[in-house]
Amino acid sequence: MKGKNLEITVLLDFYGDILTGNQREMLDFYYNQDLSLSEIAETSGISRQGVRDAIKRGESQLFELEACIGAIDRHRKTQTALTGLIEIKHTLDALNKRICLSDLTDISDKLGEYTEMLRENDKID
Repeated sequence: MKGKNLEITVLLDFYGDILTGNQREMLDFYYNQDLSLSEIAETSGISRQGVRDAIKRGESQLFELEACIGAIDRHRKTQTALTGLIEIKHTLDALNKRICLSDLTDISDKLGEYTEMLRENDKID
């Protein structure tokens, strides 16, 4: 269940604004604030079954959005590529320190530029 909780939380971060306010609130209470269905029902003034239905509809819409749009998948692939570029740059920098080739410096600098572009585009800290 923990993996699903994390997955829904990530989906909610990416697509939460597309849901209805009620669905977003119910999912936030349930997944981010870890409230029970009964606690959410009491807070929201609706039945426990109503809360469960809103959560299930919201979950379904989040999964459908990711299946259609694929933003999370693209984000993960970008992060993987960025990590690979950073590792290559560090390797080139270490090699360049040992053998001092200006070509390696140029390649490393270019990798640094591309890495920074990806980092800014994907808003990775």
